[in-house]
Amino acid sequence: MDRRLERAILELLERRGPTATICPSDAARAVYTQDDDGWRALMEPARRAARRLVAAGEAEITQAGQPVDPDRARGPIRIRRAR
Repeated sequence: MDRRLERAILELLERRGPTATICPSDAARAVYTQDDDGWRALMEPARRAARRLVAAGEAEITQAGQPVDPDRARGPIRIRRAR
């Protein structure tokens, strides 16, 4: 599941413009196969996947449009391509 979430994040970002961002819920919904709201259980795994992509230099986590330290981010976050 971890790798699927990482791939989903990268694929979603690839489909959008170079400055676009996504929410971790976009990735959670992309990999969840049911029709109910079970994707919510994948929110923290999606956030962890985003942190791994940040560590690999492939993505940034932002709040209020500014990059933030993934370990210090609290509350809603966005994910974008690394710049």
